[in-house]
Amino acid sequence: MNYATQHHIGNYQHTRTETTKAIAPTVGRVRQLATKTKGRKPSAERQAEIRTDSNATNGILKCTFLPKLKAEQSVQACKKTAKMERDFYKSLSTLAEHYNIEPMQTTEFGFPYNIVLGMWDMETKLKRNHINWDGFKLIQDSGKTYFLSEERYRTGTTLYYIPIAPLFKMLKDPKHKMTAQLLLSVYSYLYHIAQIPYYRQEESYLYWLYEMMNDWVEQDEETEETESYKSELKNAEYIGDRIEQKLFNRTNLKVFEQRLNRFKSVDMFDKECWQVAHNAFALFTEYPNVTIFRNATLPEKDPYNDDYENEIIGMEKYISFIADTKGWLYESLSDTINNEFNEYGAMEEPTISKRFNGSEISTVNLDFEKRLFGLLNDLSGILYEYKTIEK
Repeated sequence: MNYATQHHIGNYQHTRTETTKAIAPTVGRVRQLATKTKGRKPSAERQAEIRTDSNATNGILKCTFLPKLKAEQSVQACKKTAKMERDFYKSLSTLAEHYNIEPMQTTEFGFPYNIVLGMWDMETKLKRNHINWDGFKLIQDSGKTYFLSEERYRTGTTLYYIPIAPLFKMLKDPKHKMTAQLLLSVYSYLYHIAQIPYYRQEESYLYWLYEMMNDWVEQDEETEETESYKSELKNAEYIGDRIEQKLFNRTNLKVFEQRLNRFKSVDMFDKECWQVAHNAFALFTEYPNVTIFRNATLPEKDPYNDDYENEIIGMEKYISFIADTKGWLYESLSDTINNEFNEYGAMEEPTISKRFNGSEISTVNLDFEKRLFGLLNDLSGILYEYKTIEK
């Protein structure tokens, strides 16, 4: 079950951009024309004059002589094609080795079918064997041909919103106070190191949505629910500010390992919390300075849309701390977000590019993103479970 806020972004379905296969044009071969004309032996006797038929043309005029320049250009084009093929197979071999794939032998096919078939084969095998592989392009740059491969962590249509209210209540719950302290270290890691946006900070996306909700309530006519709405808004501000004060203290990170080692589980809920904390501490240890936005990459720009960048859902919009994931306020925020996101055409997601052009291949991968997004999903799950226990 996908617990990350239990809410999906509108009807948006991420569609992979089709990869264009940059194939050089086929080199045309010039057919050699017969230019010899049969000569007639002169006769000793004068022959009767024969008038040439009016529809016939002189044989010499039928011949086309190939200019020397065009022949040289044809040779150059053939050399260029041969170089492209050499570069292609060299880059293909490196790419196949990197992804541990055995490529199909296509050298016996003529150009350009050998290249088209080689790319089709590699694409089919990469799709099947590498979940994060997103596509490749055949680049021709400065006379060199090589592959540019992209790997993408697909976040789907999930809002990765981590609620603050359950932690706030847990800290006041004697039965789960030690559990809350452990989760406080997890939250601190996400706040300081992973740099998850916090909804009480003005630069965050959700901050302005909460402000907008507050303005709507203030400007709308008074109803029976108005006071309840105002109370939810004030409560969201209060618990947000109180918890941020605790998170701001980096001591939570210093004692993270100590809290983890001393923690004693009393029930299944505690065990699940310990496992989430254990996974978070492992990320903190292995990637002590890595943020969730380290590989944030905008989708390829649409050349026909000048406003394309304004139609992309940035990662900071669907990843954030939030006051709570229940009640009128959250439902109103969800509707607003849902309506806004339905107007967008693409999503920003963690993406890395690798060039197979003979230079050193990047060793960066999406292991961190895979584990961190999994952590956010698991954390949302146990917080949802706590709300159920609380009831």
